[in-house]
Amino acid sequence: MDDVLIILPTYNERENLERMVAAIGREMPGAHVLIIDDGSPDGTGDIADGLAESHEGVFVHHRSGKLGLGTAYLWGFGWALERDYRHVFEMDCDFSHDPADLPRLLEQSRRGADLVIGSRYVDGGGTEDWGLLRRLISRGGGFYSRLVLGIGVRDLTAGFKCFSREGLEALPLHRIRSEGFSFQIEVNYLASKSGLRIVEVPVTFRDRQEGTSKMSGGIFAEALLVVWRIRLGS
Repeated sequence: MDDVLIILPTYNERENLERMVAAIGREMPGAHVLIIDDGSPDGTGDIADGLAESHEGVFVHHRSGKLGLGTAYLWGFGWALERDYRHVFEMDCDFSHDPADLPRLLEQSRRGADLVIGSRYVDGGGTEDWGLLRRLISRGGGFYSRLVLGIGVRDLTAGFKCFSREGLEALPLHRIRSEGFSFQIEVNYLASKSGLRIVEVPVTFRDRQEGTSKMSGGIFAEALLVVWRIRLGS
């Protein structure tokens, strides 16, 4: 599986990173992992360096500070395209995305999908450990975003994805301006408008068990405003 790259952006993930890399190794033997650390003050970057030294196929890129999820993934996409990877994943390091689902996403990518989304909102998908308010906000925000953008992707804010090389090459990555939560919306929108073949695979999203969540009401509210910039900018 040395044609597979999994991009892991990290910020203060010392409780999770080593376990995550081990879990990826069990589920996807031979896949490569690119850790992009935003200067984590908790020592995550040092752990990443140790993993790169002891594990073939683990790579690390250090950034000077908290520069944002979107720029981390864009840097990782560029790094992947400069090499021979055929399938490129993005996922969180906090186990909200289950590494056991990686093979199912890869299967759809190998079968010809340009973008495979691990989706909470198709039959068989769902969430665990979420309160009613968070569920309502997430579903309502997704419906609102789909309505504004006019696309059919059910889980617009999903951050668990697998791109084929051809899919990444077809995306106008230089146009992406969003950060954080809204980055996922913009990527899905551009993928749909670029005519990519998109497949949503049901997954169960779980709240992180270790560390501190990066999600906040402000981030979510910003995403709802950004959909208009995305739509008008198109």
